[in-house]
Amino acid sequence: MRSVPCPRRRGRLMLTTALLSPTLALATVAAMPQPARAQTATVVPPVTVETEKPKPRPQRSRAATSRRAAPATPVPAAVAPSPAGPAGGAATASGPSVPVNTATISAAGAFSRALGTSDTASLIDLIPGGATWGAGGVSSLPAINGQGADRVQVAVNGMLLGPACPNEMNPPLSFVNPAQISNLKAYVGVSPVSVGGDYTAGKVVVETAAPQFAPTSALVTSATVSGFYRSINNSYGADANASIANADTAVTYAGGWVKASDYKAADGTKVKSTLYEMQNHALTIAKRTLDSQYTVQIGGQFIPYQGYVNQWMDMVYNRGLFANGKYEGRFDWGNLEATAFVHQTRHTMGFIEPDKTGNMPMDTRSLDTGYSVKAIIPVSQQDLLRVGNELNYNHLDDWWDPVPGSMMMSPNVFWNINDGRRARVGTFVEWERRWSRDWTTVIGLRNDIVAMNTGPVQGYNMMMYGADATAFNKLDRGRTDVNIDGSALLRYTPDDWSVYEVGVARKTRSPNLYERYTWSTNMMAMSMIGWFGDGNGYVGNVDLVPEKAHTASFTLGWHDLANKVWEVKVTPYYTYVQDYIDVDRCPVKAGSMTCSAMNQTTTNNFVYLQFANHDAWLAGVNLAGKVAVWDDLAYGRGVLRGTLGYVRGQRTDGINLYHVMPINGRIGLDHTLGGWTNSVEVQLVGTKNEVSEVRNELTTPGYALVNIRTGYQWKNVRIDAGIDNLFNKYYWLPLGGANLVNYDGAWGYSVLGPGRSFNSRLTVTF
Repeated sequence: MRSVPCPRRRGRLMLTTALLSPTLALATVAAMPQPARAQTATVVPPVTVETEKPKPRPQRSRAATSRRAAPATPVPAAVAPSPAGPAGGAATASGPSVPVNTATISAAGAFSRALGTSDTASLIDLIPGGATWGAGGVSSLPAINGQGADRVQVAVNGMLLGPACPNEMNPPLSFVNPAQISNLKAYVGVSPVSVGGDYTAGKVVVETAAPQFAPTSALVTSATVSGFYRSINNSYGADANASIANADTAVTYAGGWVKASDYKAADGTKVKSTLYEMQNHALTIAKRTLDSQYTVQIGGQFIPYQGYVNQWMDMVYNRGLFANGKYEGRFDWGNLEATAFVHQTRHTMGFIEPDKTGNMPMDTRSLDTGYSVKAIIPVSQQDLLRVGNELNYNHLDDWWDPVPGSMMMSPNVFWNINDGRRARVGTFVEWERRWSRDWTTVIGLRNDIVAMNTGPVQGYNMMMYGADATAFNKLDRGRTDVNIDGSALLRYTPDDWSVYEVGVARKTRSPNLYERYTWSTNMMAMSMIGWFGDGNGYVGNVDLVPEKAHTASFTLGWHDLANKVWEVKVTPYYTYVQDYIDVDRCPVKAGSMTCSAMNQTTTNNFVYLQFANHDAWLAGVNLAGKVAVWDDLAYGRGVLRGTLGYVRGQRTDGINLYHVMPINGRIGLDHTLGGWTNSVEVQLVGTKNEVSEVRNELTTPGYALVNIRTGYQWKNVRIDAGIDNLFNKYYWLPLGGANLVNYDGAWGYSVLGPGRSFNSRLTVTF
């Protein structure tokens, strides 16, 4: 693709015009006269992240319960706890299989966060132990407990997507706007095998456009339209949702559009190549009967351009289309859940003028499809059995068309990944037992078989690329990994105000197609590979083996009897990763400009690396707490909350792991009074001086940011306003990578963080 002046790409927007039809139709119906019905104004609370609460304890006897008060039902909050278990101690379909330190963000919480950002991955920043690797304005990569990118598995409405770009410019969370989210759940520690396989750090489960049925057979319609503006990058956009439903059928649309320019740092410096435009849409149709529910969803994404300050290229086209279905059934023997999906991505990298210029087209076509079947079988009053099977298949073509007139990039098509295939079949069994009202265990085993292969490749020409291509094509490239995982959770709830949970797990992740099958050691080709934002060049390694993470964690939790006034949770953890997929400086090759002897010792420039297995360890602690400091009719309710995360990661040969977030925390005060919601938050980040020596990672100083926001709900209208970085702090992003644009590609410059931003939003509900 040639250099693209981004405003000229408006014609591409026509590709998704049809996706707007459901919104217009549903909003029109919503505006039509309907039978009179009561409407309740919805108050959007401040962003609240809560860890999973233990289930109410069953009563032993009248004598036993007289010694302690029964737990009260928690008040509604931005994060809804899991449904309570039945009396008598019977195991449930949810039950303790959701670990205590699992974090949940509700639709209201995600919508509130969207006041200041359209990057859905930024929600992970709010979770203890969560962080994001800097990338495009709506395409950050999530990290949990020091491990990021592919080590955090993301499921959006059950869809698991493989990388569809050598820079991972289109990660799964970029296919959904924050305002589309109905629920986000993050498993940040030891998770049961039933949650999934093929990841080592954690899993993020996102649901969007959830069906909302009416309480009666009468037709009920609703619609919400919201517009917003942010001063930091002159961004503006709209979010909308609409629904038509009766008691057994629901049709729901959710979508949004946003456009942003380059943002500015506190001193007024424009951080180049940070502009973007994006739209996402999803239409959900659901039907339920007495014992079953059927859901079908279709949707798509279109990004005409997105700049990348920490990559050598930009995104100049990205289109995604998907369809998925879900069945939930209740039977005499238990519950059954089945899902299936297909997702297609068409992606192009190029240059966005004027910050980057040139002509070097790079295209990707990716297809992801799969299914999942899970059965939940109560085998006794104390025992629950979960069994399941799933398939995920990823097909990838990554090619670079020749550039006319270029000696280096012609006359042939460069095949980076040709006919890449990655198929995973997973099977698990999990046993949950409630031994008494105090003790519960969840034990599971899992097997995932991952088969990978790719076709022969070629370079632009034989002179510069022939040797690498010939060597790669001679290899037996097929690989099959047989991965065995296991998990065990032990929960002890001695009383109504404390819970203790210890967990151990083995989690395995096989390499992705780019880690195994990128092949060229040419300088330009290596510089195009890598989702790390560090400016370095990368080449794959066919002989990589899966990484195996062995994790132990211990959660201690205390709260008041009603789960309303105060709560504290602390989770220390330790992970040893066998065969961690990291990098080495690429082996020296005679005559190579990249894999040279100088490359082995360079400490003050970009370097060239090959993926390699190393043993590594990570240790850390996450803390979260809150307390209601006042609660009365005159002054409303004020809640003081805080989080703290610390992690240290290192290879066993002494090399620090890359992109590990320094110690960080948040302290906030949230206030509600009638229709008013107010919040002030201080974000604290420590100095990052533990950096990866092999990648020449840059250090960053610590900083503190203050963010404030307020909102008022009046009938069906809501106004929100906020200021991010209130005192206009000048700082560098610790996981932002290298600034490759502002300083003409010179090494040694980190990416500056955004300066002060005035944000506003108007929301109308029909």
